Amino acid sequence: MAAKKKNQNGDSNIAQNRAATHDYFIEERFEAGLVLQGWEVKSLRDGRAQLKESYVVLRNGEAYLLGAHISPLLSASTHIHPDPLRTRKLLLHARELSRLIGHVERKGYTLIPLALYWKKGRAKLEIGLAKGKKLHDKRASEKDKDWQREKLRIMKQR
Repeated sequence: MAAKKKNQNGDSNIAQNRAATHDYFIEERFEAGLVLQGWEVKSLRDGRAQLKESYVVLRNGEAYLLGAHISPLLSASTHIHPDPLRTRKLLLHARELSRLIGHVERKGYTLIPLALYWKKGRAKLEIGLAKGKKLHDKRASEKDKDWQREKLRIMKQR
């Protein structure tokens, strides 16, 4: 039996949304499956996904991923017309969905995709239940990060 193939950098990450932690306070994290087409899975295996401007919407008691860009491979089939920005359904337990609906509709939270990765051969999406940061919050977060880096630098010198 052949060993499982990992990405070039040796991990199972496909894409990350690095701007999410800069723009939002992440309160809780959820793992969701994705409903994908065959060409999308092949593109994900090649690492051709981007979550930068994507978001999650709740409609009719279901969750959907909008704005995620999965580039089609050049060797895609001729009879399929791939749409890189199509809406993709997310697979969550009913209990998780009802909890997310309550937080988003009543408490004013936002659902942000944080990471796309492989888990046991299946593509998974990490969703963050988030509150938006104001400009002064972003400055404070940046200041804290700088101070942590400076502390590590000082400790390393001693």
